[in-house]
Amino acid sequence: MARLAFASSPPLTSVRTLRRHFSVFAAVNSKTPEMPRSHHHSSLEVIGGGSDRFLPALKESLTKAYDAFPLIGFNRHVETIYAAFFRSVPSVRLRRECLRTKDGGSVALDWVAGDDSYLPPESPILILLPGLTGGSQDSYVRHMLLRARSKNWRCVVFNSRGCGDSPVTTPQFYSASFLGDITEVIAHVGDRFPKANLYAAGWSLGGNILVNYLGQESINCPLSAAVSLCNPFDLVIADEDFHKGFNNVYDKALSRSLRRIFSKHSLLFEDIGGEFNIPMAANAETVRDFDEGLTRVSFGFKTVDEYYSKSSSSKSIKHVRTPLLCIQASNDPIAPDRGIPRDEIKANPNCMLIVTPRGGHLGWVAGAEAPSGAPWTDPVVMKFLQHVESCGTINEERLLEDAHQIQV
Repeated sequence: MARLAFASSPPLTSVRTLRRHFSVFAAVNSKTPEMPRSHHHSSLEVIGGGSDRFLPALKESLTKAYDAFPLIGFNRHVETIYAAFFRSVPSVRLRRECLRTKDGGSVALDWVAGDDSYLPPESPILILLPGLTGGSQDSYVRHMLLRARSKNWRCVVFNSRGCGDSPVTTPQFYSASFLGDITEVIAHVGDRFPKANLYAAGWSLGGNILVNYLGQESINCPLSAAVSLCNPFDLVIADEDFHKGFNNVYDKALSRSLRRIFSKHSLLFEDIGGEFNIPMAANAETVRDFDEGLTRVSFGFKTVDEYYSKSSSSKSIKHVRTPLLCIQASNDPIAPDRGIPRDEIKANPNCMLIVTPRGGHLGWVAGAEAPSGAPWTDPVVMKFLQHVESCGTINEERLLEDAHQIQV
């Protein structure tokens, strides 16, 4: 069967390309025994066209009840705020690499220091995409770095333009729809380590960008697998809920962070002209104001609503051909449960969705390390990625043999 799948393709020249084709082929022709739908605890919602393939690898984590930490996990806002301000921030030595993009922009890649001398060149690589205004300084990013590093994975944090003190060299930041930077970052990392499999995990806006990238690249995606966490998915719905009740607190906090980043680089935008409303962006009281004054114009959208609609990653799920795990919290105040594209995830044999009953946004204060340690999601993420990596390793020899027979 594998030879038939490769027969109509051009000669395959790299192990990464071979593995990528195998993962797509396996998604359609998986012979993993079907697991009963009850093979996870009733406190968790687990669905997706790829559940039968991925669920067995995660059964150790998913057969246990999701127990939110007392006094913190009872309320989504308490959990969200606690995780943002009181979760421990592990000390990790990072080495920064500034990457100049084709349009003259710059992004910062933070690698774990010392990995080049310790890890072999074929060690799998995990690329991390933080949320809006986030970077390698954030606690959830640091905890994921430590866990992946403990499994001998090479890690790098992709800090978007202006985030994590990343330099800004053109009058353009980033957006939920702009995929130029992530495309160049992944290509750059792949070129540096051609023998390694590439993986990615993104949180919140980073998750939305990652899923859009997976959909855009589809069968040609160089990633072996990916994980999306706290993804808003439908930005129109997320924007609607962002202006309700206590959510206004998050809106003001994020807009304040956006203003802070903008103020550091405001001179680049002084004479930009056109439809830009620089005073609105510079004084934005809401994320929507910032997107109206700057973001939607930078990326060619006529209105903010058009920007949100066309940038929603819910529309990309049907095009994903890479193993993808999505983890959401049903009470997430920023990534609403009603925005999750459940039907599309169910229809895609490459996707699996886990929804926890609590967790807030970037919270998940539960599990063995609660309340101050790593979020509940971290071990689940690593088990999923390790499962895909092990499948690639097991099938590597067969793939190389098939490709050799084709080329001969």
